[in-house]
Amino acid sequence: MASPAGAAKPPPLDDPPQGAPHAAPNTASRTPPRASATGSGFVIAAGTVMTNAHVVRGCTRMTARNAAGQIVTARIRAADPGRDLAILTVPADFGPPLSFRETPPVQLGESVITYGFPLTGLLSSGPTLTTGSISALSGLRDNPAQFQISAPVQPGNSGGPLLDAQGNVVGIVTSKLNAAEVAKMTGGDIPQNVNFAVKASEALAFLNEQGLRPWRGASAGPDRRAADIGQIANPSTAFLSCFR
Repeated sequence: MASPAGAAKPPPLDDPPQGAPHAAPNTASRTPPRASATGSGFVIAAGTVMTNAHVVRGCTRMTARNAAGQIVTARIRAADPGRDLAILTVPADFGPPLSFRETPPVQLGESVITYGFPLTGLLSSGPTLTTGSISALSGLRDNPAQFQISAPVQPGNSGGPLLDAQGNVVGIVTSKLNAAEVAKMTGGDIPQNVNFAVKASEALAFLNEQGLRPWRGASAGPDRRAADIGQIANPSTAFLSCFR
């Protein structure tokens, strides 16, 4: 993606879209610890959830909540900060795995859907579905490991699945452009819906390195309705809480 005119450095990204920090726990009064940040994740195999590495960074404990409201301990199995991906271990019956798209290659302009838990405590406590398209086949500064997407992304969406019109995973939501900072650099022009997702191919490579073989599928036939995609994603998408 071309940089703004006159920019001496790449346009800034917002802090990765995790949940807003909360106050530190009051250990003196022995109040229960509160999550310092939140994010999203999704089941990729029995007992295994994928999310972003920045969602799990610095967490001393994590929990995951599924569509049934079950809250479980989520243990960090592996993380790859370079790809911004991480794998968590949860109980085997936590939820059904989503399938990664194997064919055909993702094309510019394809419809995509995000599913996750943005702005927890401000918006709905339940999952949020947004629609958009593949805006570019590379990320910031032509990063080949990412897609640029137009689907709105907010804090808390990090680690959630990016799904195609058949319900297969094509990416993992990771960050958004910091519109306010770019506006300063461009004399007031505010970019809209410039967000990024790690490509499914990067996720599959990471999972392969960890000895995991997730489901894969071909995306063919007529597009499904967004509501139908939401029904596919809902039982497999998790609300993650990080305790530091």
